[in-house]
Amino acid sequence: MTVDAVTTRTSKTKASKPASAQEQLVAAMVAQAQEQGLALTGPDGLLKQLTKTVLEAALTAEITEHLGHSKHGDQPGREGTNVRNGSRTKTVISDAVGPVEVAVPRDREGTFEPVIVEKRQRRLGSVDEIVLSLYAKGLTTGEISAHFAEIYGASVSRETVSRITDSVVAEMEEWQSRPLDECYAAMFIDAVVVKVRDGQVSNRVFYAAIGVTLEGRKDVLGIWAGPGGEGAKFWLQVLQDLKNRGMKDVFFVVCDGLKGLPDVVADVWPRARVQTCVIHLIRNSFRIASKRDWDALKKDLKPIYTAATAAAAAVALDELEETWGGQYSAMIRLWRNAWEEFTPFLDYDPEIRTVLCSTNAIESLNARYRKAVRARGHFPTEQAALKCLYLVTRSLDPTGKGQTRWTMRWKPALNAFANTFGDRWPSAEKY
Repeated sequence: MTVDAVTTRTSKTKASKPASAQEQLVAAMVAQAQEQGLALTGPDGLLKQLTKTVLEAALTAEITEHLGHSKHGDQPGREGTNVRNGSRTKTVISDAVGPVEVAVPRDREGTFEPVIVEKRQRRLGSVDEIVLSLYAKGLTTGEISAHFAEIYGASVSRETVSRITDSVVAEMEEWQSRPLDECYAAMFIDAVVVKVRDGQVSNRVFYAAIGVTLEGRKDVLGIWAGPGGEGAKFWLQVLQDLKNRGMKDVFFVVCDGLKGLPDVVADVWPRARVQTCVIHLIRNSFRIASKRDWDALKKDLKPIYTAATAAAAAVALDELEETWGGQYSAMIRLWRNAWEEFTPFLDYDPEIRTVLCSTNAIESLNARYRKAVRARGHFPTEQAALKCLYLVTRSLDPTGKGQTRWTMRWKPALNAFANTFGDRWPSAEKY
């Protein structure tokens, strides 16, 4: 059978299939555009005019739903005095047809929040979302530009990529200053080092904190850029900022054992308990010891962090010193120096111990941060680094608020927290 025969048969089959109402409408519009000499694409083409018409029709429908009545609608007995108040012209960029000028309706009370073309939105389509997603995953502006050219055949310059990512700065600042809950069950804190070019490339420390609410939600509370290396002095500023944003109390602050941090926490929240990450202590113990002794050490360390009470843990530490003190005296000093911050969780139920024994939550976040910044080598400014870290944070949560549900793991612990800290629960319910 020849190709022509196949083509003819296919054409007849398609011709025999009745066109839908949508296809008939499109065909009529295309025919009318051709009769009028109107191009389908281009600055004044049919697609652009159609996009403008569809957007304005959708906006009209949105404000009608918002106000509860149509334009010039006769509504005797209508509740409320809010009515239409003209429109304003706005230009948005579409992936398909370029810039489109649309008339956005307004209401007299200024309460109308359009959805299809949101306030301050300047682009339509998925370009912005793709750019922000790729930027959060560690691609540079040049790599994103090359990606669009290779995959989509579209020209998106480095400057455009930078402008798109810069559009989140105002959103980031709003997120960074948002009000917080009055009380948190626990807060995990840590810092990550990022290279920033400030005259010359140097290491800068960026501080991050994750709070767990009394409903079991994990919330990235903020990201702060600090000078030089990690220090308790700057942590004081961070914690004070959290307190100023409404965080009046926290039951536990879990950290990696930074010197001076317990005093800083006590200055801001006197009733909070500082808990050193047990996993850090164990890991640092193995770092000091020879690998051939790891199995024996693992067995002798376990009675310390699984002890029923702090007194039992002290007895286990004494036994550890008798066995290993001569060979690994530095390891014994490590545990004794961290003892005041290690023992608090031993006073509480096993459910609380389970969620407080490590800083894995914040370390997992920092691992995402490091992955994103590694490809760039260094950032030109502090704000560029903050922008990248914020986009990584936002990408972890579909709602774009840096929040994820962690409730299932925390339900047993929250029950124990309610029993232990019922007098500090801010809600009307007292446990």
